[in-house]
Amino acid sequence: MEPKQNIVALVQARMNSSRLPGKVLKKIGTMPSLELLLKRLQKSKLIDEIVVATSINPADDSLYEMVTNLGFHCSRGSENNVLQRYIDAIQKTVAKTIVRITGDCPLIDSVVVDKVIEAYKSANVMYASNIDPPSFPDGMDVEVIDRKCLERLSECSLEIRHLEHVTSFIRENKHYTKANLKASKNLSKLRLTLDENSDLEVISSIVKHFHPRIDFTLKEIINLYDQSPSIFEKNAHLTRNEGSTRSSGQKLWTKAKTIIPGGNMLLSKRTELFHPDNWPAYFEKAKGCMIWDLDGKKYTDMSLMGVGTNILGYANEEVDQVVKRNIDKSNMSTLNCPEEVFLAEKLISMHPWSEMARFARTGGEANSIAIRIARAATGKDGVAICGYHGWHDWYLATNLSFHDGLKEHLLPGLPTNGVPKALKNTTFPFRYNDIAGLKKIVAENDIGVIKMEVTRNKQPNKNFLKSVKQLATENGLLLIFDECTSGFRENFGGIHLKYGVNPDLAIFGKALGNGYAITAILGSRIVMEEAQNSFISSTFWTERIGVTAALKTLEIMERDQTWHIITEIGNKIQSIWKDLATTHGLKIEISGIPSLSSYKFCSENNLKYKTLITQEMLKKHFLTSNAIYSTVAHKPDIIDNYSNELSKVFGLIADCENQKLNVEKLIEGSVCHEGFHRLN
Repeated sequence: MEPKQNIVALVQARMNSSRLPGKVLKKIGTMPSLELLLKRLQKSKLIDEIVVATSINPADDSLYEMVTNLGFHCSRGSENNVLQRYIDAIQKTVAKTIVRITGDCPLIDSVVVDKVIEAYKSANVMYASNIDPPSFPDGMDVEVIDRKCLERLSECSLEIRHLEHVTSFIRENKHYTKANLKASKNLSKLRLTLDENSDLEVISSIVKHFHPRIDFTLKEIINLYDQSPSIFEKNAHLTRNEGSTRSSGQKLWTKAKTIIPGGNMLLSKRTELFHPDNWPAYFEKAKGCMIWDLDGKKYTDMSLMGVGTNILGYANEEVDQVVKRNIDKSNMSTLNCPEEVFLAEKLISMHPWSEMARFARTGGEANSIAIRIARAATGKDGVAICGYHGWHDWYLATNLSFHDGLKEHLLPGLPTNGVPKALKNTTFPFRYNDIAGLKKIVAENDIGVIKMEVTRNKQPNKNFLKSVKQLATENGLLLIFDECTSGFRENFGGIHLKYGVNPDLAIFGKALGNGYAITAILGSRIVMEEAQNSFISSTFWTERIGVTAALKTLEIMERDQTWHIITEIGNKIQSIWKDLATTHGLKIEISGIPSLSSYKFCSENNLKYKTLITQEMLKKHFLTSNAIYSTVAHKPDIIDNYSNELSKVFGLIADCENQKLNVEKLIEGSVCHEGFHRLN
């Protein structure tokens, strides 16, 4: 005798939706969306039991309570590994056949469900659906799977996306027997699913039309569509199955922007600066110059390489091993770690002009520490700046006095909200290589400090740096070199050593720890001792990982002379850009030192072309924009492959410039941003 639970419908539902949070409990008519779905699904003549499969996340407690109060069984499991959630749910049943329904289908028609089940039985297959390819409206999705087939999926070599989209592995592999139910008329563009607010409006209008009935069929909905198409217009612009076609990283980024201001902690890593709709956003692991995203896709990083933090490549084994050993001994304690003394000795020996060192974790912190020390030493508040020096009040105060005064210093559009108005006229920007402009600032203002990047996009004119030093000396000013970005990229230590100009203070970061958080402030004893006359202190500046990583990183850099390697690689990449531009008849401008290069197109469509490059190179599994930090992990074969693929995109851009193609039609989604933009 057949068990009662021969066919079980598993309804996949959770509250933590990225695009429409809590959608399964949104009211549609007089009841929550999920309740409407379950009561409509109950009309099936072939399903023996309905089980809701939700997660153990506390956010799903209210969902669980509602489902059980309605008399349905609710199984709870992994939030992200949906496949395992399914497998756990069916262990409590004796079902041989599983019907998969997702919680975003509140108008699911039991008649359609039964037809797919019948197709599964008659075809005697492992899997049947009405979505491969789709011909029914989006929101009428039904999948029927053999229990054993579903359970054995966990034994297969699955990517992360297969764990989220339970049946995707089956649909992608030929060795599974499959069947698909086709509608009499292709209605795949009609949207009856619930993913956006506009979907909710359309579905609510449909339910209101048939009220108080909730058992209306798909056929009746189609008749309504033919008679009153305006009801269905509000979500007609949305793409079918956008949730399943978007990467896990993009979905998580969408969620992040709702719970983290701006989406993340660093402007430079926002997807909007690369490709707003396609950039993978998050990584699972990284090694060398390779990155694996949350879906298991492998990319070659020909862009920021951790925003310049990984000269030795990602997850360098030598560095990681010493860090792991010290983690086992404890990263923190009541006492200080000895490695900070050893690191101070090493950095001072590399920079003979310096005598003392302090450490922090981030570049912004180090810059602010240096400014505090310098102001304490000079007794003056005025600072002349040239370059990018972080996010703190002292720096953003530049834009209080000079509208978008920081535009020429890397980032345009930086707002001053929250910066005390009293800081106005304390920070003064000057242009790189403009010694006359700097002299004017010093002559007309009460300046105590000159703070600048030694180089970023341009090389110093002859005697420019020496003239800055001379100006500082003659006027009793302190000179600070910000080498957070430039340090260790052209020589062993600060790039100022190459030019023979010594500052009073220097700041190092980024590459110093090869991916571990560590920054250093070096200075002469007489200046650094002023730190004792101002309160500068923080608990996590004393942790052990950063200084441990820095010591090993410096050892490897010195042994392998990595600055020569990355400079040679950078020169090679710049040559590739020049050659491709010449070959395709394009005009570009290249800037930056070889190991930190960028380029832009001399065209009003520059940002569109940058977006197109990112988009097309992603398809070839490259993370690319218009800038690159070169590393020792960028081997010749990788660079050659990059060059070959980039040439094809330059060809597209040339066709756009010659008006053979329209770049706006080539871009799949939005154009990337430039500088700071508020993200909503």
